[in-house]
Formats: sequence, structure tokens, C-alpha cells
Amino acid sequence: MDSGYYAACAGLRAQTQALEVAAHNLANINTTGYREQQGLFRSLLAGANGQQLSPLNRAINDFGVLGGSRVDLSPGSLERTGNPFDLGIEGKGFFVVQTSRGTLYTRNGNFRVSAKGQLVTTEGDQVMGEQGPISVPSGPVAISPDGTLSLNGAIAGKLRLVEFSPDSALVSEGDSNYSASGSAGKPAAGSYVRQGVLESSNVSPVSAFVGLIAVQRQAEMMQRVLTTFHTEFNRIATADLARV
Repeated sequence: MDSGYYAACAGLRAQTQALEVAAHNLANINTTGYREQQGLFRSLLAGANGQQLSPLNRAINDFGVLGGSRVDLSPGSLERTGNPFDLGIEGKGFFVVQTSRGTLYTRNGNFRVSAKGQLVTTEGDQVMGEQGPISVPSGPVAISPDGTLSLNGAIAGKLRLVEFSPDSALVSEGDSNYSASGSAGKPAAGSYVRQGVLESSNVSPVSAFVGLIAVQRQAEMMQRVLTTFHTEFNRIATADLARV
């Protein structure tokens, strides 16, 4: 069977997966601290052993198969809320949270104080400091740019901030949380905590919609290619049967 057929099948599957990534990004345009997912494509040749490629197979090779995705670490904008426990980060840093699934990382600083007096996420997960969970004293707590929490000059704790290199394999765990494959991150340098603000998603609505339309068109093109192959296979099969 023509290798282009298999390449077209792989291409359609890749575009279907890319549609899922694009739709996920669009669904999180308004999610605090969300990081855009970007599909990584690799080529798949619709031919082998030096055979001359048909125009159809050459067209297939303009597309690739999805080789995974990566997290776009570029920042979103900081929007003021006035809530003293809403925190944003300027720089590459991530907050560290302890969850039932283990240690995760987030840019969503929509925090609160739990009934036990600890700083937690909206889901109730502990926000980690450099010495472990942070106990928040009762009163007007100030949070300095280096992440230190204090009340009337008395230090209550310091937020733990970590950063990752652009090629780090961060994996989305939902709710703007990420896990790091094989790396716990390193202490964030040049990152500053801003109190009373939240970071918006870094997804550009216009770019996301344009990308979604492009992926839809590519998926439709792969579907048409497969239809063409099926038509050709049926023609050849009919001709062969007529000679029997």
C-alpha cells in the first residue's frame, strides 16, 4: 500500500491532537496563570527507498505528526485585584504547592488563608515557603517583592519560588498547575512577588483563534487526501478484479 496513505493517516491523527491542544488553550484564555500549550511537529516522509514522490505525497510531507507539546513560559499581564493574598510574579518564577498528587508548580497566585491559618490555593493545597508550609498571622500581612510575609515587622515566612529552563518538560496537571519531569526547578533569580494582583493567561485570543482555524483546515486537507487514496484503491481493486 502507498506509504503516503499511512503518512496521511498519521497526519490526520496529528491534526486531531493539535485541535485538542488549540481547543484547550481557547478554553483557558481567562484562566489565571495559565500557560499556553504548543504542539511540536516532526516530519514523516510519504515515501521510502528513494522512490519519486507523487504530487499528493509531496503535499502530505508539508505536514508532520505531533511529537508532543511544550509549555510556553512567556508571562501574562498582571491585573490588580486589591486582595492582599492575590499574588503575581514578575519574572520566570513559579510558586510551589503541595498537593495530593505531589509537588506542583503554578503561576496562579489566587491564594487564601485556611481554617488552620496556612496559606493555601483555592483548592486547599498548601503554598510552600522556603521552610515548608506558611502559617499566616492574623492581621494586615505585607508581602515584599522577595516573597517575605510579615506583620508589623515580624517575619512569618518566605515564599519558595523556583524557575525552569525554556526546554524543561513541564506537564500540565490542570488548574494552572504543572509538574516537572526529572527536575525540581532551581531557585528563581530575578523574580519578584507583587501583592494584590493576579497574572492573566498568556494565551493571545486572536492568535489562538487563527491557529485553530489553520489546524481545522489542515485536518480537512488530510481527510480529503485519505478520500483520494480510498478512491484510487477502489479503482485499482476494480480493475484487478476485471482481469481475473
